Amino acid sequence: MNFNSGAFLIFLPVVVLVYWFLPARFRWVWLLSASYFFYMYWNPALVVLLLLTTAVSYGSALAMMRWPRLKRALLVLTLLVCLGVLIYFKYANFLLQSVLHVVNGAAGGEWSFTIDVLLPVGISFYTFQTLSYVIDVYRGDFPAERHFGYYALFVVFFPQLVAGPIENPRNLLPQLRREGRWDREDFRAGGRLLLCGFFRKCVVADTCGVFVNRVFASPEAANGLAILCAGALFCLQMYNDFAGYSEIAAGSARLMGIRLTRNFDRPYLSQSYTEFFRRWHISLNQWFTQYVYIPLGGSRKGLGRKLLNTVIVFSLCGLWHGAKWTYLLWGLYAAFWVCLESLLKRPARRMAEHRNIDLADPVVKLVRRMGAFAVFIPAALLFRADGVGQAGVLLGRLFTAWSFTGGQIADCFALLQMGGLELVFLALCIVTMSRLSLWGQYDLPRAPSPDASARRTAAAACLVTAVALCWLSLLATQDAAGFAYFQF
Repeated sequence: MNFNSGAFLIFLPVVVLVYWFLPARFRWVWLLSASYFFYMYWNPALVVLLLLTTAVSYGSALAMMRWPRLKRALLVLTLLVCLGVLIYFKYANFLLQSVLHVVNGAAGGEWSFTIDVLLPVGISFYTFQTLSYVIDVYRGDFPAERHFGYYALFVVFFPQLVAGPIENPRNLLPQLRREGRWDREDFRAGGRLLLCGFFRKCVVADTCGVFVNRVFASPEAANGLAILCAGALFCLQMYNDFAGYSEIAAGSARLMGIRLTRNFDRPYLSQSYTEFFRRWHISLNQWFTQYVYIPLGGSRKGLGRKLLNTVIVFSLCGLWHGAKWTYLLWGLYAAFWVCLESLLKRPARRMAEHRNIDLADPVVKLVRRMGAFAVFIPAALLFRADGVGQAGVLLGRLFTAWSFTGGQIADCFALLQMGGLELVFLALCIVTMSRLSLWGQYDLPRAPSPDASARRTAAAACLVTAVALCWLSLLATQDAAGFAYFQF
């Protein structure tokens, strides 16, 4: 069930209303049933894999508490089962085609074979969430949950089931057990998050996606400026698509008094690639840091080991997104910049001090943010490309297909099919989103004051504009575009 579908707009109010009218001791049953219905709405058969992962991780954690000497063996067994299911359904064809490509190249053959498998929605997210629970129990950081119903709800909780955030058991499980009371402020905050999320997705992301798709449909015809614009717009598209999903998820949970992990922190205000990954998809990056980077040694075993660990983590992060070489290249590209920043951090700071450059100066911050965003664009092209061939065409033309004439600008807008009205609409979307996101994140002051009055007026104007743009966007498109991260 897509968040931006009519079915969800009926499903969510029904779930929330029944949740609050039920006695507290029965709410988990209702939420668990609703969450399984939400997942089975796509394909009922896929719930078998979800139940398998849930049962294996639940039983393994309980067995660790019962037989501590078998903890390591149980952890290995859980990793083999859960990761085995993930690898088979997500990477089997990728690995098979890669092997066949090497064999055909060496032997001059033309063998081909594919495995007909359907990628279960959200498998990467719920697999990582169950593994975080089992690993925490193994380490002694969290006690095993004895109630199967509450644990199953932790795995399948519908707002964050299919695209995160990847919740830590220490945050979500206690909230699911708590007998919360209806809170007006939770409803207000949840409503704000829902509005921001739907606006990000339905207006900003989908509008940017229209222009991006036109360039990627014929990259050979695009000049450098068109590809640069497409890369920048895709950065905005992916951010607002995924952040929009995360805000809808957080808003839906907040209506029931449950607070999910914040998944984004204005990543395009980052002044470096390293900072970007502290602000982007926070739950995934924390997962890799906590369960991969630190166990590998982190930064404790010297600079060389730190750089190697960084490359390993970002390579895995790239492959986590999907079974394509472009995702691996995206991860290696990110690792290159993060490693380079680690090497140059101290020399750059000394040079700034020597030249009396104030790194806190607003102009310096702006220049650094613009430089960081420019570095993001090739990564965006890699991420969006259909394959290595298309990525090569896009990156090649990005750096070579420039003529610095008025004709190139005209060709760019012609390929994007962007006229003056579309440009104004896009600018209005972005400006409104920048204001709406602030209103969604922070509570307006309750005490009457001139400043509070001005902020409420601005919020009301922003709200009216957002609703109007949402309506125009729905009128302009017949089919709702799905969330990009559902494929992961």
